[in-house]
Amino acid sequence: MTRVLVLGENTFPFHAIDEKRDAFAAALEGYDVTITTDRDALTGEYDVLVDYLTDSTLTDDQRDALVGHVESGGGYVGVHCASDLTSTAADDPDELLDPREEPFPELRELIGGHFLTHPEQSEFGVDIVGEHAVTDGVKDFTVFDEPYQVEVDDDVTVLATMDHPDLKEYPVVWTNEDAGRVAYISLGHTDDALADDSFVTLLRNAVDWADAS
Repeated sequence: MTRVLVLGENTFPFHAIDEKRDAFAAALEGYDVTITTDRDALTGEYDVLVDYLTDSTLTDDQRDALVGHVESGGGYVGVHCASDLTSTAADDPDELLDPREEPFPELRELIGGHFLTHPEQSEFGVDIVGEHAVTDGVKDFTVFDEPYQVEVDDDVTVLATMDHPDLKEYPVVWTNEDAGRVAYISLGHTDDALADDSFVTLLRNAVDWADAS
């Protein structure tokens, strides 16, 4: 059975993993799932990491373990806030977050893209634009979520794009096979999105594809 490590945090109330725990557990039913806020779990044993961190600050050992996991054939699936590589927890108790000028470089290279900004939550379309194991069985769909505007490298494989009346066709799902078994899904902010059948299928497909065990 595939061992899936879901790593999140409760630093930011809008992405608190404790509020999303049941949704991830339901979406990943049938896998050997560990849902935790302990970043030292990155140094342990697992087949696929599902990354739901907003503040991607890691110790050297944690970062090296994550990069080594992927380099040795392990899987990585980033969900939603995993691509926010410039937000960190604020030192000032009156502030919620501190922005970094540049994304964490090792994680930016791993994911193959990063979050820029987003408008308010809304309903928008997701168009499937690539045939791949990650998109198998998924047709174009609509979802109520936080539409992420992202920047991606030219060499990632974009599998789904956004159909939003006010935004361009930003990538929603992609793989970065130059880095390894790496997939990213920008959806997953709202409860509606996390429970959406198409999102669940994308997530499970991505985990299955990323698992090389």
